[in-house]
Amino acid sequence: PLMTKAGARIEVLLNATTRRDEQGNVIGAVGIGQDITGRIAQEREYSKLIDTANAPIFGVDTQGRVNVWNQCAKDLVGYTIDEVMGKKLVEEFITDDFKTAVQAVLDQALSGQETANFEFPLITKAGARIEVLLNATTRRDEQGNVIGVVGIGQDI
Repeated sequence: PLMTKAGARIEVLLNATTRRDEQGNVIGAVGIGQDITGRIAQEREYSKLIDTANAPIFGVDTQGRVNVWNQCAKDLVGYTIDEVMGKKLVEEFITDDFKTAVQAVLDQALSGQETANFEFPLITKAGARIEVLLNATTRRDEQGNVIGVVGIGQDI
């Protein structure tokens, strides 16, 4: 972060490279900064909204590893964020009889085809089977590249 003359904190994304003379010797560095304060604030609001939602919300990356798990998902299924982050959602938390179907929904979302009202079972930490109604949406980065899937569920 940088501090302005007025004392405001600004978050900066910095790209730097070496500066060289004619012989190739390093004589300094050149940096280009971009103010990302607004983007970081927006991401914090987005994270807060997800975590406090009254619906279970999860996200997976392009490899199917959990990277979003809100409080409602934790309360519903019993697994903490630490227990699920980085784990393969389908392999570890979906019943065997639905692994193929859930993987297909995730694969479709990863290819840009979103799914609404898909019903499937989850296994809770206690071993109980619960039915969930899922909407799966493609997640994209700022350049529009697919980076994963976010799922919003409803305990039915």
